[in-house]
Amino acid sequence: MSDNAPLVIIGTGLAGYNLAKEFRKLDAERPLMLISADDGRFYSKPLLSTGFAKGKEADELAMQDAEAMAEQLGAQVLTGQQVTAIDTRERLVRLGDRGLPYSDLVLATGAQVRTLPWREALGERLLSINDLADYGRFRAALKGRRSVLIVGAGLIGCEFANDLRLGGFEVTVVASDPWLMPQLLPEQAAAAVQAGLEELGVEFHLGCAIENMVLEGDGLRVRLDSGVELVADQGLSAIGLVPRSELAEAAGLAAGRGVQVDRQLRTSDPHVYALGDCAEVAGLNLMYVMPLMTSARALAKTLSGTPTELSYPAMPIMVKTPACPLVVTPPLSGVAGSWQCDAEGRDVRARFVDANGQLHGFALTGAAVAEKLQLTRELPAWLG
Repeated sequence: MSDNAPLVIIGTGLAGYNLAKEFRKLDAERPLMLISADDGRFYSKPLLSTGFAKGKEADELAMQDAEAMAEQLGAQVLTGQQVTAIDTRERLVRLGDRGLPYSDLVLATGAQVRTLPWREALGERLLSINDLADYGRFRAALKGRRSVLIVGAGLIGCEFANDLRLGGFEVTVVASDPWLMPQLLPEQAAAAVQAGLEELGVEFHLGCAIENMVLEGDGLRVRLDSGVELVADQGLSAIGLVPRSELAEAAGLAAGRGVQVDRQLRTSDPHVYALGDCAEVAGLNLMYVMPLMTSARALAKTLSGTPTELSYPAMPIMVKTPACPLVVTPPLSGVAGSWQCDAEGRDVRARFVDANGQLHGFALTGAAVAEKLQLTRELPAWLG
């Protein structure tokens, strides 16, 4: 490692760029480099699932290009560069045969989409959206098309169902799940969201496995194990994300559900850190914006010379389904308890409580979302 080696951040998504911004508020002098596998444009990932309703092209969602970000941050931003290995002994990031030294290294590599077995055979007719380039590719694939089949009824599948329908497309959702967002919601709250989306015109086939997906003409045909066959102009796979931890594992860093880090976001190597979707903090891998922003502020302090332990308050998730407003704070896995639901039409107030009556999570739909702040105050911290 050279004496003037920079702090290096791998990744220029929300995690990488927000960490760089927070760091520069505290340290304007230390050399800083960000490495991006794509073009390095800064954008807000949550806007990807509101773009069709607003008629936004990918370029319109980008806020600044890599050159502008480099100037703003007083940093080098390398674009179109794939990191192939990390040498923790020599403190080098390898880009093929090229080695770049670092003083400290931060992994902000995010997560990658899970893929369906038919993905390769269906080509452009079955895509996923995980970043700005994916969004642009999907918009291009939809030119002149009317119907979209979404595979997956989780948070992302539901948000895109709402957005694409508002954008004027016919939308069908297929999932093996018994109800929408089962990892987040009790059945009664999910039913309210489904009713809102159905009123908007979204068609659902839940509790069904896909037996086959094939090209038919210029679209695709899907056969379900229920015997139903569906046709659509375009497919969108939204079956979840997996933390990108391959680089870390190949470098010998500890990994489980993600790159394992301590409360200071330090990996098993003292000069390598991780945050965002790729990181597992004290057993928690939280792929949401607020934990990411909280992590960026804490890690910036540590990297600027003030070691800071991360704390997570309970952080409600605003799900972008305007057909039925929804806010949810899911109970952490392993917490014993049950859902208690009160409903008036589509206004559902669901509380997850333990045997002592302590609140550990909630789901609010419709007008009940007004209770978000009150209930959040009753929740214990996710990571105190």
